[in-house]
Amino acid sequence: MLLAAALAFGIVGAARAAKDLVVGIEPNLTGLDPADLNDNASQSAARLMFEGLYMLDEHMKLQPQLAESYEATEDAKEFTFHLRKGITFHDGTPFNAAAVKASFDRAGNPENHLKRQSLYVMIDHTDVVDDYTVRMVLKYPFGAFVNDIAHPGALIVSSKSVQEFGKEVTRHPSGTGPYEFVSWTADTLKMKKNEHYWKSGLPKLDTITYRSVPENGARIAMLQAGEAQFIFPVPPEMIKILANSPTIAVFNEPSILIRYVALNNMRKPFDDPRVRLALNYAIDKQVFSKVVFSGYSDPMDSPLPPLLGFYQKQGSYPYDPAKAKALLAEAGYPNGFQSTITGLAATLPERGMQFVQQQLAAVGVTLKIEPLEAGVLTAKMFNVKGPDDATIVMLYGGWSSSTGDADWGMRPILYTKSFPPVLSNLAWYSNPVTDAAIEEGLATVDPTKRATAYAKAQAQVWKDVPWIFLGVDHNLAAYSKKLHGAFMRPDQQFHLTEDASLD
Repeated sequence: MLLAAALAFGIVGAARAAKDLVVGIEPNLTGLDPADLNDNASQSAARLMFEGLYMLDEHMKLQPQLAESYEATEDAKEFTFHLRKGITFHDGTPFNAAAVKASFDRAGNPENHLKRQSLYVMIDHTDVVDDYTVRMVLKYPFGAFVNDIAHPGALIVSSKSVQEFGKEVTRHPSGTGPYEFVSWTADTLKMKKNEHYWKSGLPKLDTITYRSVPENGARIAMLQAGEAQFIFPVPPEMIKILANSPTIAVFNEPSILIRYVALNNMRKPFDDPRVRLALNYAIDKQVFSKVVFSGYSDPMDSPLPPLLGFYQKQGSYPYDPAKAKALLAEAGYPNGFQSTITGLAATLPERGMQFVQQQLAAVGVTLKIEPLEAGVLTAKMFNVKGPDDATIVMLYGGWSSSTGDADWGMRPILYTKSFPPVLSNLAWYSNPVTDAAIEEGLATVDPTKRATAYAKAQAQVWKDVPWIFLGVDHNLAAYSKKLHGAFMRPDQQFHLTEDASLD
């Protein structure tokens, strides 16, 4: 009897353990309030507990979530959403139009100083039409609005939890998602299955635990030992080693994260388009991929990555150092020039800056590398009043659009009204043709008209070469072959399907 009981307990225990997912990540989480998050890791955790009116799936395709459908006026200034019925928040309060209005009003109120307030700036007011219909009236046309609110920063938060906890709601999250909050310490977040989830029979995992493990080798060891079932990021040089494991699968798919060097287009020598063009010819993009990303990167052929909505291929700037030297001489720099390239103090960014430094040296351009800690770098980028005040003239960086739309892929980084500190146009790039095309893309919800507008914008940017166009990263992660339904979205956020499971 004792033996039988022990065996039975062992079988039940093993089955139970198989439903507990551990995700190993590099950074510590910064919070769990969707409206106040900037980092991918925290946003991906929040998306397991919260839901939005619409969502982006593992392919960055727009899907209805808490809303069943929507209608928009032709001028893209009013959007009406029809909500699902019979859904409750984890704290037991009902999900309805009033809850949506409260969540949007809170997140969009500048007095609350929430990090994702920019997602709501176009909203004039939100109306409750009836219990399950809500209308957003915008201040100006914004054709990308539905994609905008599919961003993780627009997930719906229980107003009861906000009233009860105030700013501390970030440690007491209550959404409608498939998993509920259990606990959060310095390096561990634990969630459990929502037993009352509105989709019948889901979810299939009992618990999900996020563990922050900054050291790459330690994360990989966790996966190999079975202490974690999914880890990210994985250094490019480690992917092939993990791919040989019989129990581990690697995730290697193109992302929408572009890598480029933003050049201050309003400061010499980068105010001359011939100089900017020369630097593009001076960099071998194929070798960049091999040296910096072990081959897990694809050369850029447009200001937008191929997986982003309204992408249009533009061409290439092939490696041609002789042409680069000729252009520099034509621009008045026959012997090159000296400058400084700035970026994040971390392994891959520093490796990228070193590669750019070596390539440009071959055409007479001497670069000093300035690696900075994240907080210092952010302050240096945004504590400025204008292009002449900017102390960064070459920024090694990247960008991805978590709305899945060309608007957020271009407007924050290539629009005149997005100069720092407002947004992230750190090239100080300005062209009225590009600005007008970006505005045209927002003035309608018609996808054909939007595609035409963004094609114009991409063509003009490619011609103006405000950046050194480098590459599009691959998403690199690794996971147990027992895990099903786990992905990295193209915006490099961890994604679980609702029916994700463990064998």
